[in-house]
Amino acid sequence: MTNLTILAFALVSFIGIATPGPTVLLALTNGSRLGIRTACLGMAGAVLSDFVLIGAVALGLGALLAASEFWFSVVKWIGVGYLTFLGVMLLRSRGTLEVLHPGTGGSADPSSRAVFLKSFFVAVTNPKGYLFFSAFLPQFVMPELPQFPQYLALAVTFALIDFAVMFGYAVLGSRAVRLLKKSGALWLDRICGGALLALAGSLAFYRRASA
Repeated sequence: MTNLTILAFALVSFIGIATPGPTVLLALTNGSRLGIRTACLGMAGAVLSDFVLIGAVALGLGALLAASEFWFSVVKWIGVGYLTFLGVMLLRSRGTLEVLHPGTGGSADPSSRAVFLKSFFVAVTNPKGYLFFSAFLPQFVMPELPQFPQYLALAVTFALIDFAVMFGYAVLGSRAVRLLKKSGALWLDRICGGALLALAGSLAFYRRASA
């Protein structure tokens, strides 16, 4: 695997990651509601999911989901349900300009574990991720060379870019909430909640390419 291959992979990955998806939206809302430090816990969960997804694809799980309508549907509807739950919770929120931190005991105070697992679970229950990596990664893997080091290099590259993009969105959310009045913070929650519901809807209608 050459440096040019890694660079091409990084460029395409950045374009795909920068387009707001569920984990990016969570980074934005976590940054606005919980602060940058706590938002990093969610980013860590999303980064771990990157390694899980790419590892699963390397082991053939992506191919299984592409071939099996049953298992594809199982993963898909779990993802739809969870995204819907998160979207509804944001739509029902009252908005806040007070930055919450895990362990402070507030009524809306999330645990560090909950912040981490929320982003992780959102990513690993999205079958589009497995199918995307199944179609995307092999184009950058040289079959005549050992597979594991190449998949590891691609996973590390993708995870670093993913973290950087999410961090940027978290900073944006943190800065934005300081400039907004309470009604503005409420609308930020509404917009992100609506976007998550829209993503849940698009996932619900998503079909395997072979279907």
